[in-house]
Amino acid sequence: MGLLSMILGLCGFGVGISTGLTLGYYYYIYFQSSDVKDPIIRPLVEQENESLQRLLLEIPSWVKNPDFDRIDWLNKFLQLTWPYLDKAICKTAKNIVMPIIAVQIPKYKIESVEFEVLTLGSLPPTFQGMKVYVTDENELIMEPFLKWAGNPNVTIAVKAFGLKATVQVVDLQVFGQPRITLKPLVPSFPCFAKIIISLMQKPHVDFGLKLVGADLMSIPGLYRFVQEHIKDQVSNMYLWPKTLEVQILEPTAAMKKPVGILHVNVLRAMKLIKKDLLGASDPYVKLKLTESKAPSKKTTVKHKNLNPEWNEEFNMVIKDPETQALELYVYDWEQVGKHKKMGMNLVPLKELTPDESKVMTLDLLKNMNPNDAQNDKLRGQIVVELTYRPFKGDGLPKDFDNSGAIQKAPEGTPPGGGVLVVTIHEAQDVEGKHHNNPYVRILFEGEERKTKQVKKNRDPRWEEVFTFMLDEPPSNDKLHVEVLSTSTRTGLLHPKEMLGYLDLSLADVVSNKRMNENYDLIDSKNGRIHIELQWQTPS
Repeated sequence: MGLLSMILGLCGFGVGISTGLTLGYYYYIYFQSSDVKDPIIRPLVEQENESLQRLLLEIPSWVKNPDFDRIDWLNKFLQLTWPYLDKAICKTAKNIVMPIIAVQIPKYKIESVEFEVLTLGSLPPTFQGMKVYVTDENELIMEPFLKWAGNPNVTIAVKAFGLKATVQVVDLQVFGQPRITLKPLVPSFPCFAKIIISLMQKPHVDFGLKLVGADLMSIPGLYRFVQEHIKDQVSNMYLWPKTLEVQILEPTAAMKKPVGILHVNVLRAMKLIKKDLLGASDPYVKLKLTESKAPSKKTTVKHKNLNPEWNEEFNMVIKDPETQALELYVYDWEQVGKHKKMGMNLVPLKELTPDESKVMTLDLLKNMNPNDAQNDKLRGQIVVELTYRPFKGDGLPKDFDNSGAIQKAPEGTPPGGGVLVVTIHEAQDVEGKHHNNPYVRILFEGEERKTKQVKKNRDPRWEEVFTFMLDEPPSNDKLHVEVLSTSTRTGLLHPKEMLGYLDLSLADVVSNKRMNENYDLIDSKNGRIHIELQWQTPS
């Protein structure tokens, strides 16, 4: 009887619940009032104070405050780039946070803390306006008003004592007004050395926190405690006048301005080592300044010469003569393959007396390691004339040319003539129908010169220099340049094909002394070639 009573009781409970829900649903449908009136809409001037205060919270700052600028363009930019910014920000945050966690977790006997999922979601933050301050200091101050009601998913796995717990942060809301100061402003990209961030008021932070699928914020009192604790901690760290500083550039290095010019005259080299199979070398000199991102300077190539004479001049911008040095490298030019280093040396600029020329004969070394036994081997010598000329005023002289153009032709040039220097730098978008192994062929006054071949490349880079000694200026001549491709396999029907060509008039080179431009290739769909031309004269 007891079992039967229990079964009947359960059936009665189920029937009662079902009947109650059905009756409640029909009562709600059939007895709900159909007399629905339109809401009363009143102008803002007729609203009471409490209603106005609720509405003003949603009005952008640029409407309430004329000091704030409207920046809808920035919000549009964030909306379009947010999928990429999301990945970049999360990757950067991981790289910053994980080393800090690795240092802290041993204190709490935690085995590991890892991000299982880290994404900021699909909703970007929005800027309600921005205030910009103009000061007499070397700085830029901005105060954006930020609102972010996002849908991030941050899942962290914590392992300790053989157990694993997963914590998930969701439904994040952040409202705040940071002050961002960029200072000092410097002449090096990105044009500021430091970012300083502080908060002008306590931020609003709201988020959900789930542990093993359960919402921890539903625990009575925990939600308000966590929110207030986070606000207090953030305020104690970054509420103005406290700041967060992010170093972007070294201010002392970024503020360095040119203070002078180093005039380099590469005179000659002597007793160079033999690099070629036939007992000779094709030397040229490369010049570079330490602590400088400027491209290297190069002399012309002297073919089959172990005692070359250059007498070529270069100007280089100096920013710190106390720490910078001039590096000199002598290379053996190769038509195919990598150029071979024959030796090097360097000259600290602090050894030079300003405005005084100094002729130096330097031994060529394998490297600058004084303990390297290979430096005892004789590699030849190089002779250079150096003159450091500090600026008398501020900055570079207006007539200074840092293009790297050689100012005069080497000794032995005919009196009425000169030297035509052709530098083939690179090409872009050169494409053959059957293969892409490009090289350049130069035809000028019956002479033919070729660069090395770059295999399987549509954007080849050569950086090769060719010189032509002339008895008179080539004012009425043209330089014929071809980009060709040769197959690396035998037996093909098209072993060689033209990728494009052009004819360059040399009249402008004679009058301007130097041209450095990109040219469109004829008979090429999109091909371009970068060529530098120089006309050097003895005077």
